[in-house]
Amino acid sequence: MSNRIWNVSLLLLAVAFLALLAGFASSVMRTRELAGRLEAPKAAGPSPLRIALISQELDNPFWRSVEEGARASAARYGMEIEYSGPLRIDAGEQTRLLAKSIAEGFDALLVQGVDDPAYAALIDKAADEGIPVVTIDADEPDSRRIAYVGTDNKRAGEEMGRLVVRTVGESGGIGVLLGSEAINQRLRLEGFRGVLERYPKLSVADVRISNISRLQAAQQAEAMLRENPGLRAIVGFSSLDGLGIAEAVQREQASSTVSVFAFDDLENTRQAIRQSRIEATIVQKPYSMGWEAVDVVRSYLAGEKPPELRLTDTAVLDKAALEAGNAEGGVSSDVGGNSDAGGNSDTGGNSDVGENSDAGENSNTDGHEDAEAGGTGR
Repeated sequence: MSNRIWNVSLLLLAVAFLALLAGFASSVMRTRELAGRLEAPKAAGPSPLRIALISQELDNPFWRSVEEGARASAARYGMEIEYSGPLRIDAGEQTRLLAKSIAEGFDALLVQGVDDPAYAALIDKAADEGIPVVTIDADEPDSRRIAYVGTDNKRAGEEMGRLVVRTVGESGGIGVLLGSEAINQRLRLEGFRGVLERYPKLSVADVRISNISRLQAAQQAEAMLRENPGLRAIVGFSSLDGLGIAEAVQREQASSTVSVFAFDDLENTRQAIRQSRIEATIVQKPYSMGWEAVDVVRSYLAGEKPPELRLTDTAVLDKAALEAGNAEGGVSSDVGGNSDAGGNSDTGGNSDVGENSDAGENSNTDGHEDAEAGGTGR
């Protein structure tokens, strides 16, 4: 009897052991299946390269156009663009975003130079960590950035100088508005002065800062007209300056004697040109800047040595060009024709920032539109 009980006990133990073994085997198989699923993405290939694009102002139409060009270019190479920027123009916030992007370990950085030693030091830190940096729109030449992509700002100032001379002649005083003290603004003024110096009777009578605001541009232009009677022209070197100057000239009833010149390609600027309130504007190509900057990164990461300066074109947009529909080279079309060494064209066919209306500008109580919330701010 005891033997029978013993045999039954052994049988029950064997069954329990087999059940435990089967459960263990099932658990192992399930674990392997889950591990296989987790490892599956690795088999699909490496993660795409991440490029941070830090703008001067987040919803600025100029920088949104840069972003659009960068994304289109990055898509060709399977790269990803992560776009950021201050809500309002703030060099300190740009610096913070640059430091944050370095800490996050992006594969490359596209930034605007702010002409600040601390900012340049951060670019050098990125270089030390193997992160290439390309400056766009404004350079940081004393840093270890691998290249600058954008307008030749001194040459653009020279182009403006020649335009003014052709329009107003070779004598008289000229007023100038700069958006800020940024290096790109100073270079435009330098080029402009260089042309006017060839004409002894033509001079820069006054230079003021608009702080990239249409309202402040109008206020500064009014003061300029009152304090400098006999001005032949006022030139604005950031995108909302021309519109502000035109308002001031109209209020001071000086439109018959003072010519207005603008920078960049806003729809409101085009309208003012059609109405003969602005003579002409110098147009940049922000879409090209974004496109070409990504191409510089691609070539650098492929082991090539890109040119240190990759310059995008500017063009004069006046009433004749508007009436001709920009047929001669597509003044407002940011497609192709870049003057950089690479010779790449913007096949995306996107239009330049001028196709954006000034929808972002805030209306002030006195009827002026301010630039702080969305003018192109160049």
